[in-house]
Amino acid sequence: MSLQMITVSNNTALIQPGFSLMNFDGQVFFFGQKGWPKRSCPTGVFHFDVKHNHLKLKPAVFSKDSCYLPPLRYPATCIFRGSLESEKHQYIIHGGKTPNNELSDKIYVMSVVGKNNKKVTFCCTEKDLVGDVPEARYGHSIDVVYSRGRSIGVLFGGRSYMPSAQRITEKWNSVADCLPHVFLVDFEFGCSTSYILPELQDGLSFHVSIARNDTIYILGGHSLANNIRPANLYSIKVDLPLGSPAVNCTVLPGGISVSSAILTQTNSDEFVIVGGYQLENQKRMVCNIVSFVDNKIEICEMETPDWTPDIKHSKIWFGSNMGNGNVFLGIPGDNKQASSEAFYFYMLKCAEDDVNEDQKTLTNSQTSTEDPGDSTPFEDSEEFCFSAEANSFDGDDEFDTYNEDDEEDESETGYWITCCATCDVDINTWVPFYSTELNKPAMIYCSHGDGHWVHAQCMDLAERTLIHLSEGSNKYYCNEHVKIARALQTPKRDLPLKKPPLKSLHKKGSGKIFTPAKKSFLRRLFD
Repeated sequence: MSLQMITVSNNTALIQPGFSLMNFDGQVFFFGQKGWPKRSCPTGVFHFDVKHNHLKLKPAVFSKDSCYLPPLRYPATCIFRGSLESEKHQYIIHGGKTPNNELSDKIYVMSVVGKNNKKVTFCCTEKDLVGDVPEARYGHSIDVVYSRGRSIGVLFGGRSYMPSAQRITEKWNSVADCLPHVFLVDFEFGCSTSYILPELQDGLSFHVSIARNDTIYILGGHSLANNIRPANLYSIKVDLPLGSPAVNCTVLPGGISVSSAILTQTNSDEFVIVGGYQLENQKRMVCNIVSFVDNKIEICEMETPDWTPDIKHSKIWFGSNMGNGNVFLGIPGDNKQASSEAFYFYMLKCAEDDVNEDQKTLTNSQTSTEDPGDSTPFEDSEEFCFSAEANSFDGDDEFDTYNEDDEEDESETGYWITCCATCDVDINTWVPFYSTELNKPAMIYCSHGDGHWVHAQCMDLAERTLIHLSEGSNKYYCNEHVKIARALQTPKRDLPLKKPPLKSLHKKGSGKIFTPAKKSFLRRLFD
């Protein structure tokens, strides 16, 4: 095993805990940035080009008939082939978090529709599910098993937000383990069926899963309800006859206690488990080899790489599998210096370069718990592992380069600012005040002068008023400028009162307005 430091030439801020890597025919692509995609790369997918220990992120493109794929972080992702012998594959993406901190329950299928020496064109389609539809979640796993010439997806574990009736302001982002149900998902017909297995009693998240033919192996994981990392090892076998599927679970000995680990495949019968946590505040520095001999699984410790002092002393780490036994790792930078990087990155090679390419086993590890802004700063690496090859990309510098200068600076566009003289929003405290992003307060734009952002909370706006203002395109002003804005308005022109014609007045008034004495006088005058 060898460890090399990787330098990133552009847009380092995109690579944060929660991303995933997808490998299409030896080319690795980055997916799952923390914010919404910018105009520089509206798809939010980048070619992950590593050469000579130097990483470049180059924007990827999608076909016109693709659906929108949000930048999901911590989804469950796996490779799907039509059959075990098929070389062409797609990626299945389920669940995950959006930049608004909402959880997705959608399932996407991502495939390559065009490829040349300059760029790869993707197509993404959304798959509708019927039946027992899994709830929105993250930290789970999805794998594909093959039995009797048929294939089906197996979804298990994860976490979800508490029911809406229990989500109060103080606990809006509180999560709970999903029920330990096993879902079988038919990607062709969009049918989902839930199974309750007596061997699976507790919900698990951030476990490692390995799909091998008709069996899924579940290793480790974290139970939020009990706050433990049990040394689990389950095998879930799926039989696909012409009728209803049969699902059986067996508890196997020899499991390991680990969560948030990264899994990479070194050959057709061997895998390596890297990283993870053994306690909430303690990384697991031991690596394990998972081998299959005569359809039996064996897990044993292996020689660890020469970890650098920075890796040893960091409280968190995260990364993903690049294929061919290569693992991409990240650790927080030194925040003591203003010029220090947010994260430092390494590549760990667990196998030699001549890796056996005949990999019929599909792997998937769903790792880590939260990102630094959401919860504990310790368990923080949401990783996804794939078995496809990760050879270096031959085409060079023909992609449109991502321009980091095009990114908007949130420090100047609102949120954590002192918006007015009476602003009392604490930047160190999460304030979900009428917010579309659950960890940022709602903002409103004052149109006075050059314009500026003001917290809706500081303007003392009711939620109904804020929604009403956001629906229209009219200008509105903060409390300090609303009087000025009113003074600038042109007063409405008063319309003159309509006077009835004199003839009409005389006609209506004769016999009613004049007294009898006046009538006698008028007769004598006109006679």
